Amino acid sequence: MKSQAELWRVLAYELASRCHTSATRDWKTVSSRVEHEGMSFLTITLPAFGKEFEEALDRGRVGDDLFHAFRRGPGGLPRFLGGFLRQVFDEHGVLFQTVDDDLVDSVFAIRQLCYLYAKLEMPCDPRRELETLESFINADEETGTWDDNHPAEILQDFSRVASTLFADVLSPVDQKVYYGDLRPKHGPGATADSLRGNAKWDLAYWPNRLDRVFPYMEWAVSGLGANYQHRVDRVSFPDEADELPARMYFVPKTMKSPRVIMAEPTSLQYMQQAVARTLMDSLESSGIVSEGMVGFFDQTTNQHMAQKGSKDGSLATLDMKEASDRVSLAQALALFSNHPWLREAVLATRSLRAQLVDGRVITLRKFAGMGSALCFPVEAMVFLTGVFMGIERKLIAEGSGRRLTRKDIQSYKGSVRVFGDDIIIPADCVPYVSDVFTRLGWVINSHKSFWIGMFRESCGGDYFAGSDVTPIRAKQLLPRSRRDVAELASTVEFRNRLYEAGLWSTAGWLDRRLEKILPHFPIVEPTSPALGRRSFLPYQTERMTKETHAPRVRAFFLSPRIPDSIATGEGSLLKCLLTSSEDPRHLVRSGRPQVVDIKLGWKSPF
Repeated sequence: MKSQAELWRVLAYELASRCHTSATRDWKTVSSRVEHEGMSFLTITLPAFGKEFEEALDRGRVGDDLFHAFRRGPGGLPRFLGGFLRQVFDEHGVLFQTVDDDLVDSVFAIRQLCYLYAKLEMPCDPRRELETLESFINADEETGTWDDNHPAEILQDFSRVASTLFADVLSPVDQKVYYGDLRPKHGPGATADSLRGNAKWDLAYWPNRLDRVFPYMEWAVSGLGANYQHRVDRVSFPDEADELPARMYFVPKTMKSPRVIMAEPTSLQYMQQAVARTLMDSLESSGIVSEGMVGFFDQTTNQHMAQKGSKDGSLATLDMKEASDRVSLAQALALFSNHPWLREAVLATRSLRAQLVDGRVITLRKFAGMGSALCFPVEAMVFLTGVFMGIERKLIAEGSGRRLTRKDIQSYKGSVRVFGDDIIIPADCVPYVSDVFTRLGWVINSHKSFWIGMFRESCGGDYFAGSDVTPIRAKQLLPRSRRDVAELASTVEFRNRLYEAGLWSTAGWLDRRLEKILPHFPIVEPTSPALGRRSFLPYQTERMTKETHAPRVRAFFLSPRIPDSIATGEGSLLKCLLTSSEDPRHLVRSGRPQVVDIKLGWKSPF
């Protein structure tokens, strides 16, 4: 903990020098509060300060309801980080209207110091895990209540707008499902039946309702005929009441709350991937939404639009709270109401129940949890539909007197974009879209949504008045030895990002710590496999290979150990037919590395 606080001090002093102020008192505050409050001050309290700072930016002034966890001075400004804040707000707490480099640098500095440890991957307090569990259950119950009690007309409007948006996109997907033109695969993550690596290809569990839509003999074996009857005899085909539930587990997100993941049964995940891949490819390559209104692979479009919105105020960035947990089954199925084969495929591959971390099993009212391959694309489609329902209401309120048309939708090219739960819309549409979202049972995260001031954030990009003010976050604790492999790799990457941002004093401080652990720490290019330093200086060749005369440097590198996992005869054939692997031993070892070693060797510097 002491070294984490020391890193904050070094960074604060460098940022203070850049912003022509002092961080001496700020460091005294941090030192004292870390001593009494522990890491939670750095990982929870400071990020909360950052969120309140962003609210002040959005409002254009510091309100009386902000910064109560810190002493405040004239104009309501906190004394903590006061030297930086006084370059952003005047003595009355009002945001300066003239945007110059000093103001932008100070905005970046405040956010960097607040969010340095916001994403630190450390276990949460059990109390916070319990709160997350209860939030998950409550959101699911509220989603089910919406399904049971929603006005019929709102779902009818939803289905109509969805058809206007996606009819041309979903028709070919529906046809591919009908003709079996899909390509299943296994995901890389955990499964509810705890299968890993090549064991997933045995597919010894296949629910009856999945078999009715995707027959086992067509999708889980490498060919047809009596020769495979012996394999079918070993397969379980449970009825709905006996199906394996999805399994809930927590992964580190922040110390404030963990991320909830639902591990799906292997067979369901296998076919979810087949449907999801076809659906996402169709959404990104055809139809009116190919104009850039929905995305699954490239976040930069959202970032560019957020930057534009911060500069001219034309676009708003919205973030959804408990996004996947509030997409109801009825809403998801309404997307596919005119595409029966796709609808049946989506239903057949959906988990009906979930086993919670405390062992309880509940019937899921939401469409799917994070972990289902179909969660992300369906979530994006549902939110885009809600956005255009709001836009339709705006058009009607302005006197159009008619329903949304495809021409209307196309007119919003470049001003509407959905990437998962990161949503960008025209700022003047926010009241209408917000009202529709509320009617659909969704919750906008007000602390991460912006449409008034000069600050916007979307898909990991943060912008103020057109300038990038995205903080560089530490993901792991600082390493103490070469045994801390994950911490080493993360800290090297963190150091390099600081260097590229011009924070050279802090990068140098990290260099001195890293060199004690990595005595060989050369300059390398970003594409190098070596653990090395990025620099504006060129790398220094230490050796040339005899065969190709390529340059090499002495450096440490990561060496993941893929676990042994032998595929069975039928499973190995199915894997070879459905996948292409460059590893010649992929049939005897597979899965995520369980151990990552660090080794010393001669590596390419580029």
